[in-house]
Formats: sequence, C-alpha cells, structure tokens
Amino acid sequence: MKTIGDLATMTGVETRSVSRDSLFLLANVRVEQKGEQARVRVRNLSDGGMMGEGVVQISRGNRVEVELRNIGTVMGTVAWVQDQRFGVAFDEEINSNAARAPSGSSEQHTQFSGHVSHAHRPPPPPANSGKLRKI
Repeated sequence: MKTIGDLATMTGVETRSVSRDSLFLLANVRVEQKGEQARVRVRNLSDGGMMGEGVVQISRGNRVEVELRNIGTVMGTVAWVQDQRFGVAFDEEINSNAARAPSGSSEQHTQFSGHVSHAHRPPPPPANSGKLRKI
C-alpha cells in the first residue's frame, strides 16, 4: 500500500509551496478570543507557519499569538485543527532558522523577513486574463 508521502515521491510533485522542517521545540500560544496561554509542541515550522500540538481550546479561524524562542511573538490565524494538532498561518514571514538556533545564540537573527506570509498572499491572476468575459 502506498502512502501519501510515497505518492509525492513517486510523482515528483511537491504539494507544499513553502518548505518546512520537522523539529521539536516548545512555544506559548494565546488565543485572542480567550486570552488563555498554553504551552504547545511545535512539530513543523516554516517561515510562513507552523504545526503545533497540545491541549488548547482552539478552532479554525481563531487569531493567535505564538511566542517562539529567539523570535518573539508572532501573530497568525489557525488554518486547521485535528485532535490536538493545529496549523497556524503567520501574518508575516519569520526567519524560522532563528527559532532553531540555541537559546541565547551569539548569532544575530532577524525576527521577520518583511514579506507577507505565502498563506496570506492573493492568488496570481489568470494566465489568459484578456480572454475573460464579464457576466
């Protein structure tokens, strides 16, 4: 039986638009609508978002503040929730390598890359926009 990962490898198609790394670090998440802070595990992290896991009352569409090591507080929106795991699309891209560096690292890292997160960019215009008709 083939898994989804095998299928992506077999077809040579990468289904993610932003690369991400699997890792294990802790973060504090606060849901704006509730004000409570929870400690969660960060399972995947990219410049545009993260997958968190933990016991936190969270729903798709919630606005959240995520406090990441060496980064600080990052604002985002919950994109999906499944059991105790959830995905967050950051409002602005971060330098995810800074979160992977040891705490108190002497390396200088930039908190934000200054780009709008890929998840929040508008879709590109249609290729043949001249052939569209108004209805």
